[in-house]
Amino acid sequence: MASVRRLHLFDLDGTLIHGSAAAVEISRQLGVGAEIAELEREFRVLGLTPDEFAVRARELWAELTLAQVAAAFEGAPWLLGIREVWADIRKRGDYCAVISLSPDFFVARLLEWGVHAAHGSRWPVLPFTEPVDRAGILNPAAKVKIANRLCAEFGVGLDDCVAYGDSMSDAEIFATVPRAVAVNADHHLSGLATHTYRGGDLREAYELVRLQ
Repeated sequence: MASVRRLHLFDLDGTLIHGSAAAVEISRQLGVGAEIAELEREFRVLGLTPDEFAVRARELWAELTLAQVAAAFEGAPWLLGIREVWADIRKRGDYCAVISLSPDFFVARLLEWGVHAAHGSRWPVLPFTEPVDRAGILNPAAKVKIANRLCAEFGVGLDDCVAYGDSMSDAEIFATVPRAVAVNADHHLSGLATHTYRGGDLREAYELVRLQ
């Protein structure tokens, strides 16, 4: 009997990027770090919705260039071992994907690192001439919908998925799959996980579920 293939689902902000987020790294390039930190606080504490966050971030990033996005991506504090983990997943005949609320123009760059699919919120093309379309901005429930679409695409079931995340925006997907790794997460999400990892190397987090 053929072995069951698995789909590994990775969050981006706070998970693959250790202690930071795409929006923070982009804002650092533009000198608006304090402003984005306030938006992040409102998102975490005051219930600012993802689409409103995006609309207000778009205002802060009005002059954003592709070169600045590239610099933000390259300078982000990524976990070690991301490429190696994705290469091992591919070698084993399994699949891996990133699902993030962050802008697609940032998330899509991870395709070059070997992930099978990278889904982010749909933003206007850079340089910006159009406003953010709120309908294209992902929310936590959208992560589950995208996971279902990926399962259909790759021919696996949700029971064959592993999720990796760090915050309550990952809670819905953690509740949907049988194995979930809380990566440098707060206690709220850790309580929903089957495994918990703290550190700076994705290979160590992956090893917790690699042979299960």
